[in-house]
Amino acid sequence: MKIVVAGTRGIPNIQGGVETHCEELYPRLAAMGHDVTVVRRSCYVTPQNKLQSYKGVRLKDIYAPRKKSIEAIVHTFLAILYARRVKADVLHIHAIGPALLTPFARLLGLKVVMTHHGPDYDRQKWNKLAKTVLRMGERMGARYANEVIVISTVIDNILREKYHRCNAHLIYNGVNTPTPAQTTDYIASLGLEPHKYVLAVGRFVEEKGFDLLVKAFDHLLPEGYKLVIAGDADHEDRYSTSLKQLARERGVVLTGFIRGAKLNELFSHARLFVLPSFHEGLPIVLLEALSYRLPVLVSDIPANRLACLPTDDFFTTGDIGSLEEALARKLAQADVRCQYDLSPYNWDYIARQVDAVYHRL
Repeated sequence: MKIVVAGTRGIPNIQGGVETHCEELYPRLAAMGHDVTVVRRSCYVTPQNKLQSYKGVRLKDIYAPRKKSIEAIVHTFLAILYARRVKADVLHIHAIGPALLTPFARLLGLKVVMTHHGPDYDRQKWNKLAKTVLRMGERMGARYANEVIVISTVIDNILREKYHRCNAHLIYNGVNTPTPAQTTDYIASLGLEPHKYVLAVGRFVEEKGFDLLVKAFDHLLPEGYKLVIAGDADHEDRYSTSLKQLARERGVVLTGFIRGAKLNELFSHARLFVLPSFHEGLPIVLLEALSYRLPVLVSDIPANRLACLPTDDFFTTGDIGSLEEALARKLAQADVRCQYDLSPYNWDYIARQVDAVYHRL
């Protein structure tokens, strides 16, 4: 089956939850015999990832303006035209912004699968007009996609209640079982010691709540511990600039966007992982932290409330006092690794579920 994938910035090694999702999923589907092409946004293609294919997946680079308000919609429009030209059996659109063009794809005769990764209109970075467009994208995807995939029960309930779409397929994000790093060269280069730092990972956007974490950690100043934030901004703006300035002033270690061995080392030797988000779909970065058996502390938004996490792992979203108290409590506990049931988040199982959705078409 010929599958064309749109809505993602691209793969491999491009920052973002949807991007990580696609990087794990589509090589598995290609290995199952599908002819998969991931359409990448040209503005994210660098000399380091300028490839024709990745693990059996074809990569097609198509123009996208590096402007967050129009980047996704312009690129998705061109990706749909490409999918029509190559006679794709299935066009798989990721995220509700790109899903705005689902009716256009259907008018061109394409069969569309839409994966809803979360209500992006809740993100603080968008203005009122952008949020209206994103809500419209959610509506167009829910009503006109041939098949809809949701990555959490929270999103499934949104589609049932708002659009009466009761046949969406609940297919979670996944995580690989890692091999923890034995080396410490990278963390040593950052001035860190094993089990003596608190780790956060993600894009520098307001809804991740990293500024709240920096302030809470600075006020607490747990003896012997440092705070590390791995990530960066896709589009430098007032928030990301102010966050970096705040972090530098408070002695926070900023690594920039990293993947592979460096990120593996950071996860392997962290004392505690913290995710202070105001908004998520089903955070892959949290699943990654759990796969390293790290103690975690996360905001109590519905998307973070995984069945394998006890109540002790949550703090009140947006409440700096609650976060500070929870940090102190977690760091005072015994320094031990945890055991989590991650069986629902197996990428091979997820690939088989998505394959079944394609065959429904």
